[in-house]
Amino acid sequence: MACNISNGRSLPCKSGVGGIKTIYFSNYDTTNVADLSDSSGTITFNGSEEFYQYDVKGNSSLETAINSSRENGTTFYESTLNITFTYLDVETQEQIKLLAHGRPQVVVEDYNGNHFLVGKVHGAEVTGGTMVTGAAMGDLSGFTLVLSAQETEPPFFCAAAPAEATYTPIDPTP
Repeated sequence: MACNISNGRSLPCKSGVGGIKTIYFSNYDTTNVADLSDSSGTITFNGSEEFYQYDVKGNSSLETAINSSRENGTTFYESTLNITFTYLDVETQEQIKLLAHGRPQVVVEDYNGNHFLVGKVHGAEVTGGTMVTGAAMGDLSGFTLVLSAQETEPPFFCAAAPAEATYTPIDPTP
């Protein structure tokens, strides 16, 4: 890989927004997304992958830190995904237990229409989280999760969201 930069960047319009809209989880052992990138570095799903969609709103974020060591000659990327699921329910708790024991691959959709694949090669690990009832009426009653992924490349852009899976999503409200 050449280390020379190959292009510049102009100042974009102020039309972007922050926030995560949807998160898609895939079991690491059953979805082989490691071979899906094309020559431009974009992931294109072929429809055989099985992802599970989780809708979120507010308080969820994705941040990727670039870790580079001049002394060791190494560079890697660590992505941290913070997720908030509102409302406490047993079905979501059971899925969180499975996520915590596994190392899923995760597609994150932001409010700008971007899709990012986190944990493409090594998967993502649940490194923390909470189950909280809140103290006041306006406090969160729900789950928080922190997932971390260390990869040799930053999260890949995806050409589109994964194909819609055939499952009945959890409805946490009574």
